[in-house]
Amino acid sequence: MSEPASITSGIAQRYATAVFELARDSKKLAAVESDLDQLDAALADSDDFAALISSPIYGRADQAAAITAVADKMKLSDPVKGVLGVMAQKRRLFVLPQMIARLRARISEDKGEVVAEVTAAKSMTKAQQDKLAKALKTSFGKDVKINLAVDEALIGGLVVKVGSKMIDSSIASRLNALQNSMKEVG
Repeated sequence: MSEPASITSGIAQRYATAVFELARDSKKLAAVESDLDQLDAALADSDDFAALISSPIYGRADQAAAITAVADKMKLSDPVKGVLGVMAQKRRLFVLPQMIARLRARISEDKGEVVAEVTAAKSMTKAQQDKLAKALKTSFGKDVKINLAVDEALIGGLVVKVGSKMIDSSIASRLNALQNSMKEVG
């Protein structure tokens, strides 16, 4: 792992651990989990929010004021509001996506579940996600929480990552495999 990536990962892990412990002690893990969904949605939907956390053109005070306003508007829980404020003061909001991922993993671990990163060619219905989670539960022996992403380049099928295991049943990967095997023959 490169030096900057490992530093970012370490920073994100420390913030995630702090929020987790605060939320667990104050019995607000469910609220924090809901906050993470809101923050993920905001990062995905708002280019302005993504720019706020990553652009160096915003000063410390501007970032802190903006993130506090966003947290208030979203009605985020106290542990999350607090960590966002500290991250803004220390100019470390850029690690927010990694912190969210680490915090989700920590909450899932505490609940005795594993997280499956699922990439699908098109959006899955709740029933399809539940069926996939049930199938993965039989394979892994734990409850499975699905984080779904859509990538139309897959053409069809799924790519499922659980921990270090990956299941790629996408049409795109099958076409690539076929193309490679045809190159070997001809």
